[in-house]
Amino acid sequence: MIELDGVPELVDPVMVAAFEGWNDAGDAASTAVAHLDREWKGEVFAALDAEDYYDFQVNRPTVWLDGGVRKITWPTTRLSVVRVGGDKPRDLVLVRGIEPSMRWRSFCNELLGFAHELGVELVVVLGALLGDTPHTRPVPVSGVTSDPDLARTMDLEETKYEGPTGIVGILQEACTHAGVPAVSLWAAVPHYVSQPPNPKATLALLNRLEDLVDLRIPLGELPEDARAWQLGVDQLAAEDSEVAEYVQTLEEARDTADLPEASGEAIAREFERYLRRRDGGPTAGGHATDGEGAPFLRDGPGERTRPPRPPRRGGQGQDENGGENGPTEDGPEE
Repeated sequence: MIELDGVPELVDPVMVAAFEGWNDAGDAASTAVAHLDREWKGEVFAALDAEDYYDFQVNRPTVWLDGGVRKITWPTTRLSVVRVGGDKPRDLVLVRGIEPSMRWRSFCNELLGFAHELGVELVVVLGALLGDTPHTRPVPVSGVTSDPDLARTMDLEETKYEGPTGIVGILQEACTHAGVPAVSLWAAVPHYVSQPPNPKATLALLNRLEDLVDLRIPLGELPEDARAWQLGVDQLAAEDSEVAEYVQTLEEARDTADLPEASGEAIAREFERYLRRRDGGPTAGGHATDGEGAPFLRDGPGERTRPPRPPRRGGQGQDENGGENGPTEDGPEE
């Protein structure tokens, strides 16, 4: 039995989880949970035993000095609680850690034990994948679930993915089998600029989470960071005509695919979303704008910018050190 001494009774709690590693291209998902923890001053109440789940030759502990005393930080997964006030108070249980090296079923069962004891009503797992998406367009974020009823009521996709999966997919299936409603939100990160951080993808995940759980999330400096990131990518390859042509091809493919969505109904939904975020002024939620009052959702259709040269691509995305950094454009891993 999991004991949760000192944790207050929570209001309509939602568990939000993200894991560093294969399911976290550009560190977009783990950074999103870290942002929530920082902005709402989360209080850590539990940490899973690192000995049970991690291979320390894969995820090594770190040594550091605290006032001349040497200390060790072990790789693990920590849980914290944030209390969200306002007109519609709703508390969050934040789960942030590293994808475990072993015993995934036990790992998920332990997290579900915490969810049960805390009365969690919904589990949202954040992920990021590498895809053929241009950095000059809004970051695609897909919401998927294994529950057909949840897909219908929350306007999500029912996952049809088949293939290798990560801890995000395993945790979602564990929730489904335990009868806990669970959703995965996936941001697509441009494969040619996969190095972390990617604040634009983090911002897109937080905006989608905000809509999903009906919370106003303070964004702090994240919108400015996202704009600076895009400018930096542009400037790094300002003279690379080959990559500029490649990005233009991605832009044209993306714009063509989005044409059916440019309907009156789709525009109305996006405008309603903007109005909800705008209510209360920028200090209430700190929502992203472009400096002229418009939401930070879309770049101008004529803005064609150039990123660094695409790396060689294999079957899986790789980070800048040659390690696996998440699934490719074949789809979210569930």
